[in-house]
Amino acid sequence: MTGVLIPAFNAAQTLGQLLVELHSLFAADGIVVVDDGSTDETAAIAKAAGVIVLSHGMNRGKGAALRTGFQYVLSASSCDSIITMDADLQHDPKDVPTFLAAWRKGDSDLILGYRRRIGGGMPFHRVLSNTITSSLVSARTGLYIRDSQSGFRLIARNVLSAIEVQADGYEAETEILIKAAKKGFRISGVPIATIYRGAPSHMTHWKTTMRFLQVLLREY
Repeated sequence: MTGVLIPAFNAAQTLGQLLVELHSLFAADGIVVVDDGSTDETAAIAKAAGVIVLSHGMNRGKGAALRTGFQYVLSASSCDSIITMDADLQHDPKDVPTFLAAWRKGDSDLILGYRRRIGGGMPFHRVLSNTITSSLVSARTGLYIRDSQSGFRLIARNVLSAIEVQADGYEAETEILIKAAKKGFRISGVPIATIYRGAPSHMTHWKTTMRFLQVLLREY
């Protein structure tokens, strides 16, 4: 069984719609929302939807939210894989069946959703950063990583068991790829919709860049 994990911070405006759409794909106990110290109604909306809600008392970062969710999956869930999605509707639930079809083939341990950089509406600064970071992660892992910044991905349970996510911020997604590749897990990709809604990002670009470089250069 595949579940879905959603790290959420101040996502009250979008989370409800996302959960409605996901209910047609997953049982309520297969949907896990990690409320990362939100100050709005994020947790209340998730609880009202009847899904599993895990909460941080303060905002700790996306990596910390993912870590909390992964720990729950390993300790209290029978899922053999988990799909991670953002709460801001920039990941389209209609792409979930594409991940599941790729997972059923049995030849991947981590399936990364990749977006169109050109012609898909991705802002130029994101095209530039995505191209650079994906190239660097590809060089670091020795694999072709088409979209290292994508948080829309399917991760097998054995990958979660074998790696420990230490980073607290967005750089955790890079850490996962590097550690999974180092342990010999099979990484593939599937195309996903490129959606930008104009909502403000929670990333602090300079800090995120520095943390990315630290993760990229660290020995594991």
